[in-house]
Amino acid sequence: MAPISFWTLRWIVVGLAVAAQLYLFGRIWMAIRQRAGRWGVAALSLCALLITLLFAANWRIMSAPVPWVDPSPAAQALFFYAPAVWSLGSILSALLLLLAQASGALVRMGARLLRAAGLRRDPRPMDPGRRRFIQAGVASLAAGPFVMAGYGVAHASPDRLVETLALPFGCDLRAVQLTDIHAGVYMTPDTMRRYADQVIALEPEILFLTGDYISNSTVFFPGFAAEMGRVRTRLGTFATLGNHENWYGGREYYREELKRHGIELLQNESRLLRAGRERFAVAGIDDLRSGDPDLPAALAAVPPGIPTILLSHRPEVFPEAAARGVALTLSGHYHGGQVKISLPGGDLSLAHMRTPYAEGLFRRGDSRLYVSRGIGTTFTPVRLNAPPEVTLLRLQAAPTG
Repeated sequence: MAPISFWTLRWIVVGLAVAAQLYLFGRIWMAIRQRAGRWGVAALSLCALLITLLFAANWRIMSAPVPWVDPSPAAQALFFYAPAVWSLGSILSALLLLLAQASGALVRMGARLLRAAGLRRDPRPMDPGRRRFIQAGVASLAAGPFVMAGYGVAHASPDRLVETLALPFGCDLRAVQLTDIHAGVYMTPDTMRRYADQVIALEPEILFLTGDYISNSTVFFPGFAAEMGRVRTRLGTFATLGNHENWYGGREYYREELKRHGIELLQNESRLLRAGRERFAVAGIDDLRSGDPDLPAALAAVPPGIPTILLSHRPEVFPEAAARGVALTLSGHYHGGQVKISLPGGDLSLAHMRTPYAEGLFRRGDSRLYVSRGIGTTFTPVRLNAPPEVTLLRLQAAPTG
């Protein structure tokens, strides 16, 4: 079965969000009606207006570019993060309340059947203390997802976790990978500057960028290129494009803008480099689904026996890359799931349901794939159980065992 497309997934999320708004408004209406008073209609109107404004703001952010390159923290919180927290929280809150409502209905149905069969007495009237306790529990259940979404916003930009990997390769090399930056209203120049400073502090010999540098507008791309251009390494910075670049803007625009900042774009091509006395190759291909990928062309100029690092935004190229003897493939795209639940049988997220390569290290024979969680977000600025990462690669000529 073909994986669900980004656009189909987006419309599914929008549909769930619309249904959640209607359901929650209905619950609020019922609660206010039960306590109808002088201010009931005014409170209901205010709730309807607030829900509409929050949903409309998040819809605007998701559906069209918002060319506000560097909003202040206060503006970010008010105009971008609050609608995003509401939208994700409302979906999860509505789902939990629906489950609780369905469970309660099943319990009541079972009790009626037992009474009809004479196996249970008629229930006694619920005392006020128990009723208040249940109402408090329902309120906590409804509020929990919003608290979780707010935590996920803070968790999306923590202390910029560095994942360090020691991997066998054909030569000794200290490299850094950044991916899925998604420059936009949730990834400001100031945040990218801090990431660039962190990469500089790691002192890599080479920097790899593996796609999705913007969210939904090229207006944010010059800021990204300028910040990444501040990272100066002995062997340079190499990049390939992701699906978001293919959706917005032209390929030559990205090539020229990156070149202005000393970054080389590899589109189905490779470069031979030297680390000490050893040679190695860096190759890059276009996005597997929205671009024009050509792995044979990318590897055509690599001499036999030269260890190769392949940059591919999406990781599904790995089986073919391994079959062609690529030593290391670096990818991203899936954000580690972004919002992920860890269960005893494995991790659960939309990404983990779409691909076997959602995050982490994979191996086929002597070939390895590493899929970074990246540093940015898409759909929503929330990350849960999938923190952003800067990847430090310690490549070693001798196997590490």
